[in-house]
Amino acid sequence: MKINQVAELVDITKKNIRFYEEQGLVNPDRDPQNGYREYSMKDVGELKQVKLLRQLGVSCENIRKMRVNELSVEDCMRGRLRELEETGRTLEHTRMICTEMSDERGDLSSLDADVYLEKMREFEKGGVRFMDVRNSDVRKRKTGAVLAATVVMLFMAALIAMVIWANSVDPAPKGIVIFSAILFGSIIVGVMIALIQRLRELEGGELDEANKY
Repeated sequence: MKINQVAELVDITKKNIRFYEEQGLVNPDRDPQNGYREYSMKDVGELKQVKLLRQLGVSCENIRKMRVNELSVEDCMRGRLRELEETGRTLEHTRMICTEMSDERGDLSSLDADVYLEKMREFEKGGVRFMDVRNSDVRKRKTGAVLAATVVMLFMAALIAMVIWANSVDPAPKGIVIFSAILFGSIIVGVMIALIQRLRELEGGELDEANKY
């Protein structure tokens, strides 16, 4: 059967199905004549299993392990239960802190953060995990760096295309064309190198001291 039929049977999108294929969670056969995917009822059953497990919060990695019998369903669910228990404790303690802070009077300038941070530290000693704002900042900085670099590289690529087009309409001295192409190309390469270095810095946690919590 085709992907549209599978998507309807499993009640997920074609994009979901392709993603799960990329993750190795389902491997449909291909028609030897045209190379198109040919899904079977076995694939439908496996996708329903994936849908169930993903809705329960099981990672793709753990689903892969279960597929090759490196992890049993029992052990996977026990691990998931532990995660949910930790999440429940975190939510409960977060609710407690928020409840206490809701009784505060006055504006932000009168809020004594040390009191609540100390309480949170005590909770964390007992295994509670509050939101890691440093990791959140890293993700935001990565996104900003990638977007900025992409804009610059696309702009430089557009300039190179314009130079080539202009030269085809009204030929300019060859040296100028080559110089322009090398200049804009060098900028693209430089931006790519800078982006890679920046992502490595962020991955390593080298944030500005002012943004460490």
